[in-house]
Amino acid sequence: MRIGLDQATLRVGTVTHIYPTTVDLAPDSLNILLGPTLSGKTTLMRLLCGLDRPTTGRVWVDDVDVTGVSVRQRDVAMVYQQFINYPSFTVYDNIASPLRRAGVSKADIDRRVRQVAEMLRIDGLLARLPAELSGGQQQRIALARALVKQARLLLLDEPLVNLDYKLREELRQELRAIFEARKSCVVYATTEPLEALMLGGNTLVVDGGRVLQAGPTIDVYNRPASERVGAVFSDPPMNMIEGRVEGGAALLGDGLRVPLAGHLTGLSNGVYRWGVRTNHLALSRRHAADIEIDGVVELGEISGSETFVHVAHNGVSWVAQEEGVQRFGINDAIRVYVNPDAFFVFDRTGALVAAPVGGALRPVEEATHG
Repeated sequence: MRIGLDQATLRVGTVTHIYPTTVDLAPDSLNILLGPTLSGKTTLMRLLCGLDRPTTGRVWVDDVDVTGVSVRQRDVAMVYQQFINYPSFTVYDNIASPLRRAGVSKADIDRRVRQVAEMLRIDGLLARLPAELSGGQQQRIALARALVKQARLLLLDEPLVNLDYKLREELRQELRAIFEARKSCVVYATTEPLEALMLGGNTLVVDGGRVLQAGPTIDVYNRPASERVGAVFSDPPMNMIEGRVEGGAALLGDGLRVPLAGHLTGLSNGVYRWGVRTNHLALSRRHAADIEIDGVVELGEISGSETFVHVAHNGVSWVAQEEGVQRFGINDAIRVYVNPDAFFVFDRTGALVAAPVGGALRPVEEATHG
């Protein structure tokens, strides 16, 4: 099934929730809606499945206008971030419920319920009630109930957000394999750039009720079309600093000189915004061409297996990402390194002018498996 929006908008009173949006989702594709909370991801999903009707524009499926067609008449399944299960039904009956409503035979229901339960590793829980299960197990039930329908459009609205870190990591890997094996158009909403990279597929970056950029996930990550896309598709956000190009070099902030080589060659004189992701700033030299930034520690944030070091340099704050637990004292002198090949360059309107090329400076790409 191919599904899309054609210049669709959604307004409630005088408030615009979705600005004119055109999207085209291919059959059997995985599509990530990536954006901050309240960016419009859930509203786009509701438009695609028929829960909401666009104020203007249309929704189409396989070239057929379905704008006014009820969600009940569409081949769709949806999983919400807050799992919803019938408390008085066993796990088996929860999963089987959409098939029974559709009039599927008992034998086919049993086969499909047991198949999806085994896939999600809850086949040993089929006789239990939801209240007897953990949050992760209950979310698996909600996923199983959506998957068992074998709907041609599968929508997942931040389905892992309420689970703990370990369960999220576990289910992400399982979901990717499930999506690849299914014949469905999958739309998956998330606020987390790393989750989008791990799932792969295509990504639509959503912000302020607009789709800012769409394309293969790794391409959007490597070439954000604007400074705003770069901010959304980076966690923490990109380090940004203003700089001027003149005399064959760039001067960033107050005195950081960057030679114009590689992808920076050919930048014309003028003022630009320069961005670099936190994982491309290091506390030790990685490349011969690395530039030194001397400063003082403003803050050391320990986040699981990583530490984010905030460094003040000539009135500019930089954030470097280091593996492992690192301890720093406030106002400690520190030196960080950045390679010119890692810089993104945006013009004064926020549009991308230059982006890193090649794979040497893209360590997260391996996590996407291509």
